[in-house]
Amino acid sequence: MALPRRRKLHYHRLGSLVQVASAISGTLLLLFAFLSFFFPSPDESEHFHLRHRQTSFNAVVKDSVSDRNSVFKIPSTGGKLDRDIWSSKNAKFFYGCSNASARFAKAEAITHPTRYLAIATSGGLNQQRTGIMDAVVAARILNATLVVPKLDQKSFWKDASDFTDIFDVDWFISFLSKDVKIIKQLPKRGWRTWTPYTMRVPRKCSERCYLNHVLPVLLKRHNAVQLNKFDYRLANRLDTDLQKLRCRVNYHALQFANPILEMGKMLVQRMRMRSKHYIALHLRFEPDMLAFSGCDYGGGEKEKNELGAIQKRWKTLHKNNPDKERRQGRCPLTPEEVGLMLRALGYGSDVHIYVASGEVYGGEETLRPLKALFPNFYSKDTIATNEELGQFLSFSSRMAALDFIVCDESDVFVTNNNGNMARILAGRRKYFGHKPTIRPNAKKLYRLFLSRNNMTWEEFSSRIRTLQKGFMGEPKEVRPGRGEFHENPSTCICEDSEAMGKLKADSRHKKHRKLDDSSRKDVMVSDDQNDYDDNDVPEWPDLDEDEDEEEEDESGSKEKHLSNVTGSDYGTIN
Repeated sequence: MALPRRRKLHYHRLGSLVQVASAISGTLLLLFAFLSFFFPSPDESEHFHLRHRQTSFNAVVKDSVSDRNSVFKIPSTGGKLDRDIWSSKNAKFFYGCSNASARFAKAEAITHPTRYLAIATSGGLNQQRTGIMDAVVAARILNATLVVPKLDQKSFWKDASDFTDIFDVDWFISFLSKDVKIIKQLPKRGWRTWTPYTMRVPRKCSERCYLNHVLPVLLKRHNAVQLNKFDYRLANRLDTDLQKLRCRVNYHALQFANPILEMGKMLVQRMRMRSKHYIALHLRFEPDMLAFSGCDYGGGEKEKNELGAIQKRWKTLHKNNPDKERRQGRCPLTPEEVGLMLRALGYGSDVHIYVASGEVYGGEETLRPLKALFPNFYSKDTIATNEELGQFLSFSSRMAALDFIVCDESDVFVTNNNGNMARILAGRRKYFGHKPTIRPNAKKLYRLFLSRNNMTWEEFSSRIRTLQKGFMGEPKEVRPGRGEFHENPSTCICEDSEAMGKLKADSRHKKHRKLDDSSRKDVMVSDDQNDYDDNDVPEWPDLDEDEDEEEEDESGSKEKHLSNVTGSDYGTIN
């Protein structure tokens, strides 16, 4: 009886173990099913962790941006300043003076009756303008009659405009009649048209250079010579009376033709209707400008390929180091950087801006930060209709002339480059009252823009104002004789010494004499202080692809044939 009882107990224990094992197995199966349902596979798990890391990174970035914005918070207003942002300091003590001296003989007394000089200019509107004013002086040096200059119609933009389409030719001839005899075309020789002998002169050719190189040819070649590719063919420094003649041509004789003048005045009036003051910005951020600069704007391979294709236009263009170019101040500021500079200089979001520009590289995406800072953003295309602009649309030089007028009449002119339009307008605004002309101190500003996220807005704006001293269009910012004469016509800027002397005498009696002295020093900045260096100015090549030969300047040194801008002053391709 004991054995069956033991067997029964064993089976009972075994059954209990089986039940426990079954329960455990069931529990494990349920647990596995639960884990499988709520947790992903190994591949999915890796993807989950990557997403989680990315989310965490984005959260950190978002927090850092929030922290940064709380530090570098751009105000909507320009803040309180101790200066007038719409006028130049001490401008009232200086004025344009270009009248000829008593010893400058009249044209009728010195012009040879059978000596004719013809000129063929080169490049876009303002590059040609430099050629026209220098042509008048060259004719005066040679005692020759000047034939109304021919404008370049073969450059990249193929603008078919001639002199009379852009300038008032009758006014040009009559205003300069006492200085140089000018005719509209060469006279006929019997029944034939007089064909002049064509030649070129070295760049920066001096008065003696013309007498040695051109005059003998004039006398030998039947007294009619045409100088081709005439841009920057006259020395920067000349006799005082010849420099003043340059100013009379540039600032008085060269007036735009009536259709351009009337349309330009209408554009100015429409800007004035919107606001009492406005800024004109020559943005110059077109693909050709960026391609020539060799700078890197963070667009990767796409940008490199697009700008690289444009660079092939210039046979003599060397490959540049983008970082070095930016350190040297040779890269145009981005639209956003221009906007930040202006805000730091005291211009609030309510300021109206007129932008003279062609097609901006990157389009609206590039312009968006600037428009966010200055919503009152205009161009000739937004304040005039296509019907009103119709007669100008197919001619890049005439379109450039409209922008020239609006920029010239602006309260503040901002240039983002050192091309011909920027230089001529800078000189013109000095001559007519030193209206503020802001030129970014790009060599110093680039470091500040790189580190701006590590400082407060107050620190940033203070440093901008310090770095821009000497770059604001104030009197005597640039030493006489430095830079191109078209940009710095110092011979034609006179000082009201009596009024200035009275100002200095009064300042000596003020309590804070040292502060007054320091403010005057800000106006009279030397070249070392404002980093003005002719060698730092990037030059723009001529777009005519057949012109890549070497030339000699008046000293006999060789140089590649480079002129200072592209065929159009701001890249308007029609």
